[in-house]
Amino acid sequence: MNKQVYFLTVVAFVVGMVELIIGGILDLIADDLNVGLGKVGFLITIFSLIFAIGSPLLLVWTASMERKRLMLISLAVFFTGNVVTVFSLSYAVVFIGRVILALSGSLLVILCLTIAPSIVHPKYRGRAIGIVSMGISASIVLGLPVGLLMGNAFGWRAPFVLITFLTVLSAVGVSMLMDRVQPNPSYPLRKQLATLKNRKIFFGQTVTFLFLAGHTTLYAYLTPFAKTTLDASGTWVSVIYLIFGAAAVSGGGVGGFLSDTIGSKRTILLTTLLFTLIMFSIPGATVAWPAFLAIVVIWGMLSWTLAPATQSYLMGLSPETSDIQQSLNNSALHLGIAVGSLVGGLVIERASVEMNAVVGGSMIVLAVGAAIVSIYGDDRSSIIEKQMD
Repeated sequence: MNKQVYFLTVVAFVVGMVELIIGGILDLIADDLNVGLGKVGFLITIFSLIFAIGSPLLLVWTASMERKRLMLISLAVFFTGNVVTVFSLSYAVVFIGRVILALSGSLLVILCLTIAPSIVHPKYRGRAIGIVSMGISASIVLGLPVGLLMGNAFGWRAPFVLITFLTVLSAVGVSMLMDRVQPNPSYPLRKQLATLKNRKIFFGQTVTFLFLAGHTTLYAYLTPFAKTTLDASGTWVSVIYLIFGAAAVSGGGVGGFLSDTIGSKRTILLTTLLFTLIMFSIPGATVAWPAFLAIVVIWGMLSWTLAPATQSYLMGLSPETSDIQQSLNNSALHLGIAVGSLVGGLVIERASVEMNAVVGGSMIVLAVGAAIVSIYGDDRSSIIEKQMD
């Protein structure tokens, strides 16, 4: 395995940390900027929404640029977004910083995912993608507890100071350690979206969207949920996030193992069904700490068990467009995070944080339905072949 793949994983991890890092410091930002929790939660929504839409667009617009140079430019813009956030004194400036971070971060993550398989032997391409994907998933689940710990200790800007420093190190590493990489031929965005006319692929991508939306409806607001329902202190909230993060990172390996042993279809159905039960069980588990922590372990693991199975399933549906499906699935994931954080904020503002788990669980029920339609519905693969010709 080319060692540069592991470095790309580190870059993806650093970039991915900024997406949900605000979730652990919602109350700190709200108090400092004198805004509501829902409004601060919208900073997660706008980031994920821009990330989902921006990644395929920017990849097309920069298709002819040499990849190492493009990555260095993107890291410079990402650095600027972090600096803007660190020195912001108002909600509007933080919002601008999030937009800059989302645009540059979306391109950096896609670059890591597309460069990795292009610099290894063909037989290691799947493994290279998997290694980078682990960095992305780890950043999303660990970014939040890191933000919580540093935010409570040094203020909400501290996590972004850390990411700024790591961004500089990443840029130095790319400049010194990465070889020049010429761009691969890319499909126009119109042809990428045309693959969604296939019903199996459309509903397969929808599973990821609904699953992450339901999960994020509660996860993005886990801090106020734990403090309200469990009267948890800042230390205990940190413990919850660390337990969740450790379980979530292991979930990717569990999902890959299950996909290889019982098949991707069964893994998707099993994961979505179990996740539905867990989401609806969370409010009841808050009656006792041991019960809640046990649920958190299962919840964390299942939250990332779906990803390897879904990617394998989509690539199997259309091997000739596997790169496109990976890009679209990444967009579906982040679009789900955007919608989930938005819905979660609305639930808090108009009802109560206790309802977030129920609303999120309802979305997972829809994900189960989408999985059934995709797996057992009509096969219209010929549409893809016609559109890609």
